Amino acid sequence: MDNQEKYEDEIDLMAILNKLKASKRFIIKVSIIGFIAGIVIAFSIPKEYTTSVILAQSTASDKAGNLGALASMAGIDLQQNSGELSPVLYPDILASTPFMLGLFDIMVADKEQEIDTTLYDYLLNHQKGAWWGYVMGAPGQLLSLIRGTETEEGEASSEKSTIIVLTKEQEEILGGLKSRINIAVDKKTGLATIEITMQSPAISAKIADTVISYMQSYIVNYRTEKARQNLEYIEKLYDEAKLTYFDAQQEYAKAVDRNQSVVSANYQATTLTRLQNEMNLAFGIYNQTAQQLQLAKIKVQDTKPVCVIIQPAVVPSHPAKPKKKIILAGFVFMAFAGACGWVYLKDMLSQKKESTEETV
Repeated sequence: MDNQEKYEDEIDLMAILNKLKASKRFIIKVSIIGFIAGIVIAFSIPKEYTTSVILAQSTASDKAGNLGALASMAGIDLQQNSGELSPVLYPDILASTPFMLGLFDIMVADKEQEIDTTLYDYLLNHQKGAWWGYVMGAPGQLLSLIRGTETEEGEASSEKSTIIVLTKEQEEILGGLKSRINIAVDKKTGLATIEITMQSPAISAKIADTVISYMQSYIVNYRTEKARQNLEYIEKLYDEAKLTYFDAQQEYAKAVDRNQSVVSANYQATTLTRLQNEMNLAFGIYNQTAQQLQLAKIKVQDTKPVCVIIQPAVVPSHPAKPKKKIILAGFVFMAFAGACGWVYLKDMLSQKKESTEETV
């Protein structure tokens, strides 16, 4: 019984192959149509170029060296962590709206495409699209013309508020820009790989270089924020102590000059001694704040991370998209598989129809 079933299966498989061979002209025609469609689709998609840059950040500060003993005498710990910025947060920083808005005004240029404008204008007015995108977007554009387009300009930020207000156009450009920037972080090594995809190789490299520079500045500002605030506070104390000391010094000098002929012990024991003590006290505070100021400057420099660009921005010579060979192979395969499936389905339906007619 098993041998008979296997024999029938083999017969069915051979029958299917024979049906496909009999319809090979149809299958070849459909495959050719799929090949042509693949060529049309592949060459209709605009070329896009990708620039990759790699950034590495130093770990928490361990560079104090011999300055650590000097700082500890003043009660300042140079080894204290000032706020480590984990590379895991890089994607969130890069995708944040303030960071993206900061890229809008970057000047980009491409001599071959005769482009010299801002990134915002480039994304708005100099992007190419496939023909079917214009066809599918035509109804929406027609509807926008009927309803009327927005003419008001939205403010990207407010001077006294952290609330960001964007227009519909800005939101669309922002979304398009986010889709063109990709970042991958290796949690073990801390290496961040940033990829920028644009329709111009020169602009792709320009944006990649700008983004990695912005990331460096952001990391440095984040890591040194606490130390810089402390430095600003100590500078304020230093200026006040310096002014107080100079005033006390002048007051004491004036008192001595005015009373050189006075030999009263009572006057010298009270007024001059008091002024001298005030001057000495002011000098002590001034001297102490001067030391703290120098240590605060060392602290800022010490907490500054070292961001190394392992792979700089290089203008790509070959497009990353579209993958024409993959698109072409995919369309040919789908056309071939669809034609084979249609032949098999058509044969199966005809057999059912014949069996139904015989039964009737």
